[in-house]
Amino acid sequence: MNSRSYQIFASLFRYPLLVLGLLAIVLLYLFTQIPRVTLDASADSLVLEGDQALEVYREMGKRYESESALIVTYSPQEELFSSPVLLQLASLRNDLAALPGVSSVNTILDVPLLYSPPVTLNTLSEGVKYLEDHRTDRGLARKEFLNSPIYRNLLTSTDEKTTVLQVNLTRDEQYFTLLDSRDQLRSKLRNDGLSAQETQNLKLAEAEFRSYSVANNERERVLVADVRNVLENHREHATIFLGGVPMIAADMIAFIESDLMTFGSAILLFIVLLMAIIFRRLRWVVLPLLTCLFTTLAMLGYVAAVDWQLTVISSNFTALLLIITLAITIHLVVRYREYHEELPDASQRELVLNTLAFMAKPCFFTAITTIVAFASLVVSGIRPVIDFGWMMTIGVAAAMLMAFTLLPAGLLLIPKGKQEINGNSKSLTHHFARVTDNHGGLILIVSGFLLVASAVGISRLQVENRFIDYFDDTTEIYQGMLVIDRELGGTIPLDILLTAPQTTENTVQGDDPFSDEDPFAEEDPFADDPFAESSEEDPFADPFAEDQPAAKSSYWFTRSGLAEIAQIEQYLESLDETGKIQSLNSLYQVFKDITGEELDDFQLALLRNSMPAEVNKLLVAPYLSPEGDEARISLRVMETSKGLKRDELLRKIEQYLIEEMGFKPEQVQQSGMLVLYNNMLQSLFGSQIATLGAVFVAITLMFTVLFRSLRLALIAVTPNLLAAGIVLGGMGWAGIPLDMMTITIAAITVGIGVDDTIHYIHRFIKEFPKDRNYRAAMYRCHNSIGKAMFYTSVIIIAGFSILSLSNFTPTIYFGLLTGLAMFSALIGALLLLPKLIITLKPLGPEAE
Repeated sequence: MNSRSYQIFASLFRYPLLVLGLLAIVLLYLFTQIPRVTLDASADSLVLEGDQALEVYREMGKRYESESALIVTYSPQEELFSSPVLLQLASLRNDLAALPGVSSVNTILDVPLLYSPPVTLNTLSEGVKYLEDHRTDRGLARKEFLNSPIYRNLLTSTDEKTTVLQVNLTRDEQYFTLLDSRDQLRSKLRNDGLSAQETQNLKLAEAEFRSYSVANNERERVLVADVRNVLENHREHATIFLGGVPMIAADMIAFIESDLMTFGSAILLFIVLLMAIIFRRLRWVVLPLLTCLFTTLAMLGYVAAVDWQLTVISSNFTALLLIITLAITIHLVVRYREYHEELPDASQRELVLNTLAFMAKPCFFTAITTIVAFASLVVSGIRPVIDFGWMMTIGVAAAMLMAFTLLPAGLLLIPKGKQEINGNSKSLTHHFARVTDNHGGLILIVSGFLLVASAVGISRLQVENRFIDYFDDTTEIYQGMLVIDRELGGTIPLDILLTAPQTTENTVQGDDPFSDEDPFAEEDPFADDPFAESSEEDPFADPFAEDQPAAKSSYWFTRSGLAEIAQIEQYLESLDETGKIQSLNSLYQVFKDITGEELDDFQLALLRNSMPAEVNKLLVAPYLSPEGDEARISLRVMETSKGLKRDELLRKIEQYLIEEMGFKPEQVQQSGMLVLYNNMLQSLFGSQIATLGAVFVAITLMFTVLFRSLRLALIAVTPNLLAAGIVLGGMGWAGIPLDMMTITIAAITVGIGVDDTIHYIHRFIKEFPKDRNYRAAMYRCHNSIGKAMFYTSVIIIAGFSILSLSNFTPTIYFGLLTGLAMFSALIGALLLLPKLIITLKPLGPEAE
C-alpha cells in the first residue's frame, strides 16, 4: 500500500520514540490536574439553565430568607413525650446545634405552644410556653402536636412514635452574592448581549462562583458527615434517619465515587480477562488497555484543567470513553492481525502503516458521526447535560488521537512476533452470515415487527419518575424519604405565591369559608391603626424583641385574604399527591379555635402587632412577604406516591387558581424544586426527541458524503434507527422513565450504532470488487471486520453488566441500557445491514 494516508503516517511515525515522548509530556501535565476533579450533585445541577422559574425560586429564597436544612427523623424506643426521651432529644438537639454551619435546630421542644394552655389576644404579648418548660402541661402539648393546624403531620407522626428535628444550615450570603453576579450577566447575555468588558466580567464571575461552589460543596459534605457522627452517638436510644437536599447531594456523590472506583475497577479487570481469552497475547491486552486508560485519565485531567465539574450525568463519560477507545483499538488490532496473516513476510513497520492507512478513513468518519450524536446534547439547556455533550465530543476526538498515536508507536517499538489468528470467533461470525444468507426474509419480518413495537414503546415513554426510585430500598436516603412521606407530611417542597389585588374592589370572590359577608372588606383596617407606628411605647410589643417595628398593612392579613387562602388550602388538601400544607391560614385557624369565633380585621391587626418575635418568625414571616403584598402557601408533595405526575399536578393547581378562584395569571406563581425539576424534565423530553431526528438527518448526509451514494446512506442509517428504536422503545415498554440520567442513552446508541455500520460498509466496499458477489463479500466481511465488531460488543456487554450490582439505580440503568445498545447495534450490523445490501444491491449488479 502506497496511498497518501500511508505516506502521512510514514512521516509521522518516522521516530516513534519522539511521538511517545511528546505524548508523555502532554499526558503528564494532564495527569497532574486529576486531583482537582470535583463532583457536583447539588440542586443547581438538576435544573434547566435560564429557566424563569429558577429566578423566581432564588428570589423567593432571598425574600423569605429560606435556609437549607437537614431533616432528622427520630423514633425513640420509649414513649415520645416521656421525660427520658425528651432529655435525649434535647441532648441530640444541643449536639447538632453546636456544629459549625448550623444556625438553629427546630424540634418539638423549641416551637411555641398556642394551645397548652390556649393563649388569647390579650395574653399573647406576655409570651408563649414551650414543651421544654417544666411548667408546660405535656398532656395539652401532646394533643396540640397531634391536632394543631400548625403542627399536625409536621413535627410528629400521627401514631406519636416519630418526631422530626429540622437542622437549619447557616445561609451563605457570599454564595448567593456570587450566584447573583453570574446570573445577571448570563441573563443580559441571553437578552441583550454583552460588551467586551462585560464578557470578561462574566468569565471572571463564572470562575469565581465555580471555585466558591466547589469549596461550599465540600463544606456541606463535611457538615453532613459531622451530623452523621452526632447521630451515631444517639442511635442506641432511637431509630434515626437523615434526609434533606444537602444529605442527598452528599450521598449521591458518595454513590458515584463508590461506583467509579468499585465497578470501574471491576469492568477494567473483566475487559482485561476477556481480551486475554480472545487475543491470547500479552501485547493485545497491554497496548489497548494502556490506550484506553491513558485516554480516560487525560480527559479527566482536561476536565479539571478547564474547571468543569462532574455530575451524576457526566460521571459516566469515563466509562463511555473507555468503550469508544476500546472499539477503535480493537478494530486496529484485528486489521493488523489480518495483515499479519496475509503478508507474513512484511516488516513490522509495513504492517503498522498499512493498518493505519486502511483504518484511518472509517475510524475518522465513525468519530465524526459519534461526535454529532453527542453534540445533540449540547442544545438541551441543562448545564450537566451540556457539559456531558462537550466532554464526549472532545473525548471522542481524544480517543481517536490516542488510538492512532500511542498504539502504533508502541507496536513499532516491539518485534512483529509470531503469527496468531484466533479461529473460534470466526466460526461464530460466520454463523451470523449464514443466518443472513439462509433466513434473510425472516430477518426483514422480525426487523419490521421490532420497528413497529419500538414505535409503540416510544409512544409510551414518559418523563415522570420518582426520585426515591434512584436508590435501593436498603439505603438511608430511601428509608428516610419513606418515613417522612408516610408519617410526616411529604417530601418534595412546592410553593404557591399569590400577589394581592391592587384594590379591595378587585378582590377575588370565592366561597368564603369564614363568613358570607365581610363588613370590613371596603375599609382599610390599618388606616387608623393605633399599633402601626407611634412614638409611644407599644404595650403589646415583645419585651424581648430588639427594636420591633410595627407591621405593614397587608391584604392577606384580612378576612378576605385569609378566606381565599383557606379556600385554596381546602382544594390542595383534596389532592391525593399533597401532604402537609402551611400558610397564614394555619395561624388564623389556631386563634379561631382558641376564641371560638371568627376574628374581624381589627382583631387581626391587633394579633399581628402584638405577636412575639419568635412566633412571628415561625408562623408569619415564612408565609407573608416583608412588604405584605405577597402570600406564600407552602406544601409538600408525596414523593412515594405511585400516581405522582408533576406536570399534571402543577397544571391542575394553576387551572384551579385562575379559572375557579379568579386570579389573574400574573398574580399566581408556583415555585420550589418540584417546579424546577418538572420544567427540566419537560424541556429535556421535547428537545432531545426533536434533536434526535435532526441527528439522524445529519448522519444520513454524512453517510452520503462518505459512501458517495444516497441509497447506501439510507441503507446504512436503517439499522441505527432500529437500534435507537429498540433501546428507547424498550424503555417505554419496561416503564423506565426518560430523565436526565437516561436521556443520554439515545446519543450513546446512535454513537455506537454508526461505528459498526461505517466499519462494515467500508469493508464491504473494499471486498465487493474482488468478485462482485454480494453474498461472498458478506461472508468475507463477517469473517474480518465482523470479528472486531463482535469482540468489542461482547467485551463491553459482559463488562458493563457488572453495573447491575450497584445500589444506585441510574448506574444500573446505564449498564443495562448500554449493553442493550451494543447488542442492538451488533445485531443490526451483522444481520439487517448485510441483508439490505444484498437485497437492494447499492454497489451495482453482480458479475454473471
